[in-house]
Amino acid sequence: MSEMSEASRQEVRRARYAVAAVFAVHGAVTGSFATRVPWIQDHAHVSAGQLGIALAFPALGASLAMPLAGRISHRFGARTALRGLLSLWTLSLVLPSLSPDLLTLCAALFVYGASAGMADVAMNALGVEVENRLGRSIMSGLHGLWSAGALIGSAAGTLAAHLGSDARLHHALAAAVLTVLGLVACTWVLDLQPAEDEEPPPRFALPPKSALLIGAVGFCAVFAEGASLDWSAVYLRDQLDSSAGLAAACTTGFTLTMALARIAGDKVVDRYGAVRTVRVGGVLATLGGLLIVVADHPALAMGGFALMGLGIAVVVPLCFAAAGRSGPNPSQAIAGVATITYTSGLVAPGAIGTLAQATSLVASFGLVTVLACGLAGFAGVLRAGDRNRPQGATAAGAAPSGRVPAAEEPFCSLPEAQRPGPDRRSD
Repeated sequence: MSEMSEASRQEVRRARYAVAAVFAVHGAVTGSFATRVPWIQDHAHVSAGQLGIALAFPALGASLAMPLAGRISHRFGARTALRGLLSLWTLSLVLPSLSPDLLTLCAALFVYGASAGMADVAMNALGVEVENRLGRSIMSGLHGLWSAGALIGSAAGTLAAHLGSDARLHHALAAAVLTVLGLVACTWVLDLQPAEDEEPPPRFALPPKSALLIGAVGFCAVFAEGASLDWSAVYLRDQLDSSAGLAAACTTGFTLTMALARIAGDKVVDRYGAVRTVRVGGVLATLGGLLIVVADHPALAMGGFALMGLGIAVVVPLCFAAAGRSGPNPSQAIAGVATITYTSGLVAPGAIGTLAQATSLVASFGLVTVLACGLAGFAGVLRAGDRNRPQGATAAGAAPSGRVPAAEEPFCSLPEAQRPGPDRRSD
């Protein structure tokens, strides 16, 4: 039995590294696309306003398609589903650069967003399952690796743009490389299968109430993230008369702060729990927002944005983790949270701009500060993510397909020789 337990532990460790690689590949696609948007705009002959319309379609596609991820995992098994969905996502990178006009660009971005959302749900569900079996937090680090992948993809895209390469060639090569890397990584993710008598999840269903509450916390964090990413440079330039270089450095610093905080966040979560971590993060983000609002010097505002990034960095990973433990159907709950956070990322930049036009950018970031304060106030809804966290134990979580756990006792509450190994739940 001890031999089986050791084999199971090795399987879970391999699965952890594999799903980490999947997160990095997913992020690299996003970074590769973002850097070539100007080329795509010129190639499709669309105005700035038309481009704004087109860029709403990824979120629309993701929101509509994400509920399908659970049913696909149920039908094919978690590993096969992730392999197919991740490949669909990496290959969809080539579509926007091939679009010759606004209509085809919107259609391409819809498919791009739909495949991104489904792969997102599948890989987060598997990440939650690995976290459950390890008995310690890994979701923050996984999202940190997503950010690292996005930075690598952005760096490669920046180099390609600097060399004046055709985005169609760049994205074709990137898609080929990332598809191969994704397929290799998926070889070692957990191969979870639904129980024989389990009913498949509905194709489309409203998220459970618990997911709505958790998603509201994620909404606040993603709103602050989207506002800071898209408006921090503008804020420094317009409000504080900063140079273009310093303004751009502020955005880069915010992104780097978030990535580093996510990579280091798991140890903090393991020690203090999800609720306490998010409450402290909410306080830090609120202080950062206040610094931004009252700043009369660029350095003060840059410090505020750094605090904002530090405070919100781990919130979304913990929202996914809590959703995955909030009921018998993790994929449906994760899809609900993901839909809400995608929506927040979609509306945040426009809402900040509209409010800034009606009042000022200072007032806009006053709203961001209020939402950051909400993180501290409503962190308690993430208590599902703290289940047995202080002792490093974890409940036997459901599989991404929605299978109800076979045992309700935490793994770590049993003698090691009697603990159910991961292989028993993937038969």
